[in-house]
Amino acid sequence: MRRTSTDVNAADPPPEPAPRTGRRDRWAGHREQRRQELIAAAVQALLRHGPTVDMEQVAATAGVSKPVLYRYFADKAQLWLAVSEVVAARVVDTIAPAVAQVREERALVEATIDAYLGVVESEPTLYRFLLHESGHPGIQQVVTGTSRQVATGLARVIGDRLRALGLDAGPAEPWAYGLVGFVQAVGDWWTTHGQPIRREALTDYLTTLLWSGIEGVRRGAPTCRRS
Repeated sequence: MRRTSTDVNAADPPPEPAPRTGRRDRWAGHREQRRQELIAAAVQALLRHGPTVDMEQVAATAGVSKPVLYRYFADKAQLWLAVSEVVAARVVDTIAPAVAQVREERALVEATIDAYLGVVESEPTLYRFLLHESGHPGIQQVVTGTSRQVATGLARVIGDRLRALGLDAGPAEPWAYGLVGFVQAVGDWWTTHGQPIRREALTDYLTTLLWSGIEGVRRGAPTCRRS
């Protein structure tokens, strides 16, 4: 007997339901949005209560219970790691544009120092939080990665300036890393001691010190000039 198309369809296995990708994507998007809201609440709790803020205070600021927090973050360390990433991103977002737009060598050093100290001055509580939690391996990696990101961008700009002067660009990277490390150390001292020197004055002091060294190397190293 000849099978009709209806018979064939009836004999075939039923089609599998289409994957609910749209629904999953919407849920994932909602969860990520909620996670970012909780991170923002943690930042606000830090600003309100200081670096020793606890999960209960974060939950109260977010308007949720502690169990809700733990649905999104396995523990306090994971939440603090997420917060450190937000703070680190603010540092990079502040310094990178300031460095990129400078075309004069001394102004480049000054802009880097001023931008970094500007972050410390405007958000000292968040900066102290990074110092307070820097012993956490994950946060230490964030801090190190941020320093590397700033130094890499700075090295690129310094290298361009050296090449424009007909000089060897080899010192650009060590100078950049040295500048970032130096300013971080001074920034730590500045915020720990309650910013005893005005930002403008400290920027000028450090710029004079660092630029004198760089300018001295430039003047005293004719052998570094590119052929």
